[in-house]
Amino acid sequence: MIKSMTGFGKSQIDEGGYAINCEIKGVNHRFFDVHTRMPRRYLLLEDRVKEQVKKTISRGRIEININIEKTEESERTINVDKGLAMAYYNSLKDLAEVLKISADFKLLDVFRLPDVFTLTDEKEDLEKVWNLLEKALNLAMESLLDMRIKEGKNLADDILNRNQYILVEVQKLEEKSPQVAQEYQDKLRSRIVEMIGKEIVDEARIIQEAAIFADKSSITEEIVRLKSHVVQMDNFVHEGDSVGRKCDFLVQEMFREINTIASKSSDISMSQIVVNVKAELEKMREQLQNIE
Repeated sequence: MIKSMTGFGKSQIDEGGYAINCEIKGVNHRFFDVHTRMPRRYLLLEDRVKEQVKKTISRGRIEININIEKTEESERTINVDKGLAMAYYNSLKDLAEVLKISADFKLLDVFRLPDVFTLTDEKEDLEKVWNLLEKALNLAMESLLDMRIKEGKNLADDILNRNQYILVEVQKLEEKSPQVAQEYQDKLRSRIVEMIGKEIVDEARIIQEAAIFADKSSITEEIVRLKSHVVQMDNFVHEGDSVGRKCDFLVQEMFREINTIASKSSDISMSQIVVNVKAELEKMREQLQNIE
């Protein structure tokens, strides 16, 4: 099933002492490109987040915004660096003697000195956090994928319709091509008659010139390849999965064939068909930029 690269998913869970919000946004990109924003204290889980996303998405720019907050109070420990406190005290006492001022210290004064007291939280269990984060991530991913699949179906329908239109136009070119050679032969005969003023002309020479023209302007090979590409495009779209790059390459090849036909065509009606096919291919290429 074809998926669009555009989508948005969001989830929120509140359990196990944590409130976790997760938002995922997908946009077009040639490759798989993941950007995450999450609290610094949980950055050790960032690689796991990317690996989890990679299991279901293979192409596109994915922006993930994660917020994790504790909802339950955790135990905190106060640590006192007694050696540092004594060093502060002795240094300040010596300084007071040098400056001949009072060295009247209170406990609160020592408390305010840098790094004497530190407050540490209870060490978190990152595995517990990851289990909760993984749940929130998967819920957001489900929402994102649902949107990508719906959008992908619309894109697939549009591409298939344009592909079918191209096939019809190519068949017109195939039917028109032999007529062009015959029209060239008739025009050549008429010109010669007009120039010499006689109805008697070298018919064998005219046929020879017409054959040379038909050979130079033959688009049989291009038509065969174009029709084959149309069938392949149809198969790729129905195949689904990650076919964006395959389809994009196929459109480039279709452009190559139709451009060759354009260079060989001198008929106005065929030129108009070529223009129509190019217009549809361009629209198809634009749609393919959105497919994973």
